[in-house]
Amino acid sequence: MTKTASQSDKIYDDEELAKLAIAGDRAAFANLLDRHYMLIYKIAYKWCGHQSDAEDVAQDVCLKLVNAIKTFDARSKFTSWLYRVTLNVVRDKQRSTKRRNNRHAALLEVDGGDTPPSQEEIIITNELWQSVRQLPQKQCDAVMLVYAQELNHAEAANIMDVKESTISWYVMEAKKSLKGLL
Repeated sequence: MTKTASQSDKIYDDEELAKLAIAGDRAAFANLLDRHYMLIYKIAYKWCGHQSDAEDVAQDVCLKLVNAIKTFDARSKFTSWLYRVTLNVVRDKQRSTKRRNNRHAALLEVDGGDTPPSQEEIIITNELWQSVRQLPQKQCDAVMLVYAQELNHAEAANIMDVKESTISWYVMEAKKSLKGLL
């Protein structure tokens, strides 16, 4: 008889837990969700900009993972795969919201650090992120990953499943487009 993740004293890494979850170990699946729920929520919040939307997306991701975990093949890190799953759910929600309300998704809120930003800075930042949301989807995703999530180009390329040079190109094209939009 094999032990499950809950019966073992061993601390499993994400990829091991995913293999156990794929094999039907509910404790391993629960452990993955516990370990990464805040990551899912933070990703959703950055893209959605509203707490309630981010909570909805996080819940949807958790439900989707019940079946989607079977598609994890360990070619990339579990967190990179989870990032892609979360972004797909965010996009689905945004498309649904756009169809229903015929409007763009909410603006991102920006953390200003130690000193609160001025009203002018808030307006400029919101206009910038609103313009980013108007970019073609791949450019928008690249900009969000690199600038909002502060990932390097290699990490963003892994998440978007493209070459690092493609991320650089998306960012460069986005900057050109943003000059025109702003």
